[in-house]
Amino acid sequence: MRDALFSPQSEINETLVASALLGHGLPSEAEHHLWEAGLSYHLDDIAEGHLREAEALAPGHAAVLIGLYRFYFYKGRLAEALEVARRCLTKALEENNLPTDWRAVRAGDAEFGRYESILPRFFLFSLKGYAYLQMRLGRTEEGRLAVEKLLDLDPTDKIGAKVLLGVLERMGQDDD
Repeated sequence: MRDALFSPQSEINETLVASALLGHGLPSEAEHHLWEAGLSYHLDDIAEGHLREAEALAPGHAAVLIGLYRFYFYKGRLAEALEVARRCLTKALEENNLPTDWRAVRAGDAEFGRYESILPRFFLFSLKGYAYLQMRLGRTEEGRLAVEKLLDLDPTDKIGAKVLLGVLERMGQDDD
């Protein structure tokens, strides 16, 4: 599966960075470290150090989590990206007042069908990133469960989960 087909980090970024709601409360020093991490992206240790400084200043803040996620994803550190995706899921569950296990979330628990609803969208994008990383790491059954949950919560597929379902369906088929 090629990253070009699905780019969860850019989708999460597009959805959330522009959102004042999820960016609210980020200390300016943490924002500075996120900026510096972006500027020093090509220097892994320095960029990661800035991300860790931002995390120390604003633990659990969505902007910091997204920065960490993107860094690990783009660097091919998928297991670490998955750990951050789990943290994003936990935050999204809390922010939306949803059950603590994503498997227990139901369509009526939030406005998942309204694309302009930022917090439910944060949950959906976090779950999509989680599903994708599970698939990339060979945990296809867990990935499938997450994709099916996405389609249950977003039956019109505004989030694009059917792309992942198509990949799952093609996995293991011969290219003959």
